[in-house]
Amino acid sequence: MAGRNTVSIAETVELESLNSDVAALVQRSAILYTWRPTQAYLASSLQRAFSFRYKVLKRALDIVLSSLLLAVLLPFGLVIALLVALSSPGPVFYCEERIGRFRVPFRIIKFRSMYFSRPPAKVLDISMAQRNVRHASRYAKRGYDPRITPVGRVLRRLSLDELPQLWNVLMGDMSLVGPRPIVKAERILYGRYLPYYDLFCPGITGLWQVSGRSDVEYDRRVLLDREYASRWSCRLDFAILARTIPAVISMRGAY
Repeated sequence: MAGRNTVSIAETVELESLNSDVAALVQRSAILYTWRPTQAYLASSLQRAFSFRYKVLKRALDIVLSSLLLAVLLPFGLVIALLVALSSPGPVFYCEERIGRFRVPFRIIKFRSMYFSRPPAKVLDISMAQRNVRHASRYAKRGYDPRITPVGRVLRRLSLDELPQLWNVLMGDMSLVGPRPIVKAERILYGRYLPYYDLFCPGITGLWQVSGRSDVEYDRRVLLDREYASRWSCRLDFAILARTIPAVISMRGAY
């Protein structure tokens, strides 16, 4: 709750006019911490993240488009839900905590693609070696994972398991376009580039998704998030949305 209040405070004032009290509050919520990336990238990212276009126009587009897509895709979603329920015992949806804008956690929603287990199987896993050697890590899903159901395998290949995230977009936890949401353990892999992730809402699609998804090395994924943050515009979002459909059809990097 404190994180969400801080987000509201940070976005209702101009960045240049943050007084010391607000700046301190923002800092305690890990928005303004040690900034080390290239100043040109950082300045551009800050300007875009706190702009009227991002705060108002992008949010308005997310609400309109996610509402329309939810209404249009509802019958299709019901069919998928039925297939998931019939494929194996367990809930239809899979929910897990992700890190949102300004490090505010939220529950991401997906159609369940794995066999149900208690405790739930971790879809994403990071070894200690990956945490300690970021440049050598490849945070990729396995090409074949026995935990995935036959129906789930198809859903993943076509990215249909992510359709429920339209609800996350409508609720304001995510955006249609942005950095792919990460789990808490992944933050260390971003190193000094973590601020670029923190400044923007995570998205259902983004530069990583249209560039090869899990076939892309993690270091490259981090740089793509930096590129998105420093170049963000509504035009860029629409360009990524246009590239998403061919990327989904090609199934490149989808496991």
